[in-house]
Amino acid sequence: MSDLGGFGFFGFILLAGAVWALWSTVKIVPQGSNFTVENLGRYTRTLTPGMHILIPILEHVTHKLNMKEQVMDIPSQDVITRDNAMVKVDGVAFYQILNAAKAAYEVDNLEHSIINLTMTNIRTVMGSMDLDELLSNRDQINHRLLQVVDAATESWGVKVTRIEIKDIAPPRDLIDSMARQMKAEREKRAQILESEGLRQAAILKAEGAKQAVVLEAEGRREAAYRDAEARERAAEAEAKATTLVSEAIANGNVQAINYFVANNYMKALEALAKSPNQKILMMPLEASSVIGSLGGIAQIAGEAFGGDALKPQTARTPRPGSVPTT
Repeated sequence: MSDLGGFGFFGFILLAGAVWALWSTVKIVPQGSNFTVENLGRYTRTLTPGMHILIPILEHVTHKLNMKEQVMDIPSQDVITRDNAMVKVDGVAFYQILNAAKAAYEVDNLEHSIINLTMTNIRTVMGSMDLDELLSNRDQINHRLLQVVDAATESWGVKVTRIEIKDIAPPRDLIDSMARQMKAEREKRAQILESEGLRQAAILKAEGAKQAVVLEAEGRREAAYRDAEARERAAEAEAKATTLVSEAIANGNVQAINYFVANNYMKALEALAKSPNQKILMMPLEASSVIGSLGGIAQIAGEAFGGDALKPQTARTPRPGSVPTT
């Protein structure tokens, strides 16, 4: 019984060892991962996703690598710019392992190496730029960092896909100075805009005054043209009237002479009456001749419109100093 019990225990140990050896030779690699295999301490092959059989005792898995794109934070660090401004900078990097063997055997501690390489190049790139360039050209900084870091990690079997600067923090006193500068710049722009507005208003006002003067001149020209036309028509009417009177005189009509004289006499009296210096109008003694002329005018009109339609009445000779009546 004791021999049988010892054989049973030893058999159980052999069976467990066989199961373990069989299980250790079967490896299942999940999707998105690669395993490296060593044979007696020497790298032999890389296991891709799926099930694989290893040589018992001789082969074993040494590194399990994630082949998906990964992200890592770049710690904050102080950077001195070209114009001696101190800023705090941090970022984030995205990378992907393309060759599992190189990533496992070409570099020790892959993530730590990428972080240190990125931080060093951040100081190099940003230290060659002024603060204003640093704050306004993040895309350019990211592009330069990506080119340098990706080229350096190529031998590690790693592809750096993106490097982004998350935050650039200048010192507090520098931020205050920038705020004052921005405020002064905005006030300057406001003053420039106000000056431009006043200038434009003055220009528009001058243009309006110019247009008003032009319109006024055109109005005066039109009025002068109309006045000249009216005077021309009045002169034509006067000439026609003078012609008719002259024809009447030529035909021996004495009343026409009286009309002509009376007309001029009445115009002279009208001028005297409109004079601002005349307060009292004295009627001359020759007013009887005016009355007689008026009678002649009536006779001419009567002859023109039917002979006896209008007949002049004989005017009595007034006494000196009295107003004659018809």
